[in-house]
Order: sequence, then C-alpha cells, then structure tokens
Amino acid sequence: MPSFNSDGVEIAYQVAGEGAPILLIHGFASNARVNWHEPGWVKTLERDGRMVISIDNRGHGDSEKLYDPAAYSSPIMADDAARLLDHLAIPNCDIMGYSMGARISAFMTINHPDRVRSAVFAGLAENMINGVGGAEIVAEALEAPSLADVTDLMPRAFRMFAEATRSDLMALAACMRSSRQKITVDELGEISTPVLVAVGTKDDIAGRAEPLVDAIPGARALLIPDGDHMRTVGDKTYKQGVLEFLKTIG
Repeated sequence: MPSFNSDGVEIAYQVAGEGAPILLIHGFASNARVNWHEPGWVKTLERDGRMVISIDNRGHGDSEKLYDPAAYSSPIMADDAARLLDHLAIPNCDIMGYSMGARISAFMTINHPDRVRSAVFAGLAENMINGVGGAEIVAEALEAPSLADVTDLMPRAFRMFAEATRSDLMALAACMRSSRQKITVDELGEISTPVLVAVGTKDDIAGRAEPLVDAIPGARALLIPDGDHMRTVGDKTYKQGVLEFLKTIG
C-alpha cells in the first residue's frame, strides 16, 4: 500500500477505480482490506462508477503504530483523513465509516465540513452520543499475555478479532483508551451535510438509529434486518441502501 505523512505519522491508503471519490474509514482492530475489500465494498463502489479511497487508520493495518493513547483521539484520526484528501488533491468527497470509522467520519464532517459532500455513518448510531463502555477492559484484554488469559466474552471477542486481523495489540490498546469520544447533540445539530445512518437491527454496539438521525438535520436511517455488529458489514441491504443514498446526492 502507498502511504503519506500525516503530521509526522505514516498513513497507508489505497485508491481503486475512477469517478466521483468516496473515502472509506474502517472500524477498530480492522483495516481497509478486512472492512472494505474482502466484503466486496470496493468492487461494488467501483462498479457504481466511483473512485474508492480506503485508509488504514493510524495504529491499524499498514499504517504506523503508536503507543501513546493521546495519539489516537477520533478528531486526530479525522485530521489524518482530511490530510489524505490533501495528499490526493481531492477538494471534497463522500465518506463512509464503520463503527470507530463512523465516529471518525462524524468528527471529519463536523471539523472539516468543506471536505465532506455526504456521509454514511454505519455500525454506530445512538452510542455515538451515549458512548460505548468497556474501553479499559478491552484494552487490558489486548494487553493480556494470551487469549487464554481473557475470559469475559466481550473483551475476548475484541482480542480474537484483533488476533485474526494480525494487529499490533499494544497499539490497539492505546487506541482503545483514547478513540471513543462522545459527540454531543449540539455538535451533531450543526451538520448540514447529507447523512445516512446505517445500522443492523440487532447491533447492540451501535445502538438505535433514531436518536442519531433525530440529532442530525435531514439525516436518514437505513436499518439492516437482523444485522449485528459483525454481519452487517457486507450485508446486501446495507450496500444497496448506500448506493441508493449516493444516487440522491448526484
């Protein structure tokens, strides 16, 4: 993967296809390949006539690994995404983030509104406002000597996924301790960009779509039937709903 320097941090990215650009921002412990390429999103968007830009967030994938939690706030990672557009000489684009990537996308929409043509916040809804608990126990699970030392189901699931994606566990622990900032209703109310909130109806991590949709002027909801946090990523309903939303943007 090519990379660029974002305020001293090497950030990896990929570009595929031609046409109107869309930037994809993956979730925690994932990477562009796992979140977007393997579930078929990149090919789906390429077939729709788009330039598909996918980023490996700092501490993830092929991007530089950092071990200070202060380096991983969501606004900082949103700045990385904005600098990637600078690097590619793209003035603005559609963006889509999943889970942690949805939070990063929301901060990018709030802090860099001129760079975002439309936004899809997927895999994180009500809990973008309320917060997602358990950061410390997940971080400790990532730092544990082995998976066998992690017995609680929720942190164990995070540890298993991090190992499956061959992630740097210590970098992810630092990220987990810093990346879960809440976003206030007042901040969300300032968004004027078209927004689609896409969540599975069984996604307890995301929470309900309605409170987030209600907080963002003109936002729309896309509910994926029976989708949980993991299975929603490659769901056909999710893909079709995003394509239809993007068509309404023009």
